[in-house]
Amino acid sequence: MTAIDPITLEILRNLFASVAEEMGVTLGRTAYSPNIKERRDYSCACFLAEAQGAGVPMIAQAAHIPVHLGAMPASVRAALEAYAEWAPGDLVVLNDPYLGGTHLPDITMVS
Repeated sequence: MTAIDPITLEILRNLFASVAEEMGVTLGRTAYSPNIKERRDYSCACFLAEAQGAGVPMIAQAAHIPVHLGAMPASVRAALEAYAEWAPGDLVVLNDPYLGGTHLPDITMVS
């Protein structure tokens, strides 16, 4: 494993946290549902592209509703296992309770 210096680590941490926050801003601005637009009932996070163990490691999360984050690694893993090849713009939408879904109204989008 390659060592990383503290300055680079902090730059990358803030980069991925900003990406997760921007995902939430975009979702909130483009949503039609009042649950998302007004209540901000969503979570956004960045993950590694490789599965490890039961899930996929989360590398950053936004400060939205954290309750959804517990199920996300299993959903991301299911999407990565179902589709081996990904192209820019690809999106998988899941709400299967056996693949990381929480309850019927919640969906997970993996891109």
